[in-house]
Amino acid sequence: MAIGLSKKETGVLRAIRNHLIDVGESPSVRQLMKEFEYKSPRSISIYIDNLIKKGWIKRKSDTTLQLVKDIDIEINNKECAQTVKVPLVGVVSCGSPILAEVNVSAEILVSTDIAKPPYKYFLLRAKGDSMNQNKINDGDIVLVRQQPNANNGDMVVALIDDEATIKEFFCEAGAIVLKPRSTNETHKPIILTRDFKIQGIVVTTIGKL
Repeated sequence: MAIGLSKKETGVLRAIRNHLIDVGESPSVRQLMKEFEYKSPRSISIYIDNLIKKGWIKRKSDTTLQLVKDIDIEINNKECAQTVKVPLVGVVSCGSPILAEVNVSAEILVSTDIAKPPYKYFLLRAKGDSMNQNKINDGDIVLVRQQPNANNGDMVVALIDDEATIKEFFCEAGAIVLKPRSTNETHKPIILTRDFKIQGIVVTTIGKL
């Protein structure tokens, strides 16, 4: 049970955190009602208000919640390891930077053994199977070191038309090529003829939290 929270508040907080990590967005009051078998939204609303007052979550909008403090997860599972808070990026909003507040669904504690200072990092959920030969599967969370450039062969997170994609980076004959590494032959290299931005380099795959 989290410090300063009742057993039920801890349960609601964990449910919100798990939904943010698993789905990439906060659960609705109706979804929480169903999970905890409440017939009225009032009880859930009271728990949410209490969690906000106690500083565990905050509202990003009338219907969207953001995790302020993580409850019990530490990536790399080292009890005494030093950790840093790393933002978990959800759906990237059109036209906004990848780490804009509207895109951050939670902050997760990550061991400094893998999120090494002084660099900055973020976590991103992979979509699809275009990098499964590099052990990045659909739904996996990857740790990304923020930087705007890359070397040939690096796995990068690139922002193309406001959509984040993970691919291997190559600069060939003056052209930028983002290559998939997949058992699915429908995935083809992306030859960039328009503006794009490198958001960072994939450091490691966390897997599914």
